[in-house]
Amino acid sequence: MEKMDYLQQPQAIEAKSFVIIGEIIHDTRPDYRFASPLHEAVIKRVIHTTADFEWLDILHFSPDALDRLCTAIQCGCSLYTDTTMALSGINKTLLAQFGSEVRCYISDPRVVRRAKADGITRSMAAVDLALGDAGEKIFVFGNAPTALFRLLEHKAQVSGVVGVPVGFVGAEESKEALVESGLPAIAARGRKGGSNVAAAIINALLYSLREAQ
Repeated sequence: MEKMDYLQQPQAIEAKSFVIIGEIIHDTRPDYRFASPLHEAVIKRVIHTTADFEWLDILHFSPDALDRLCTAIQCGCSLYTDTTMALSGINKTLLAQFGSEVRCYISDPRVVRRAKADGITRSMAAVDLALGDAGEKIFVFGNAPTALFRLLEHKAQVSGVVGVPVGFVGAEESKEALVESGLPAIAARGRKGGSNVAAAIINALLYSLREAQ
């Protein structure tokens, strides 16, 4: 077997990827300025996850979102995802080190029954169930616009929302409603998003908090 020359060590691959991302931003968007190191960390990790530099322009941060999200994580909050994919992508070991946890109720039998009885999506019923839990909450939506709309209908005061549902039906509208809601939020303008993006945003916060310790 012919030996090929390529990076094989995971940390080295990731580090090289971020160097390349920085170089491309510098070369193609020399006037672009990140608002803070944490803002930079989130956007670059989303670009790393998607290989899409449009995130420089479409990822919206409410004025207090980063501070509120980080404070909640450090104080031991519960994160609620709309998909098991987002749940799987979040670094739960690191999250637990800050006393926080992540849950997904999408397959909970109570959610299945409620959705069927009320004629709503399971994502909506999962939001209803999560809001009944005690403690500080962050909602992380990467797939279901109906979940984001449902949360906004409740007018619940939560610690933060990562709202990046992907799609063509209600996705853009739900995220615009989040932007206008006044909640501490990170939102994707337009149709782009996904569970992988939602998890990447949370992981960027976690890695930054770890480095700051």
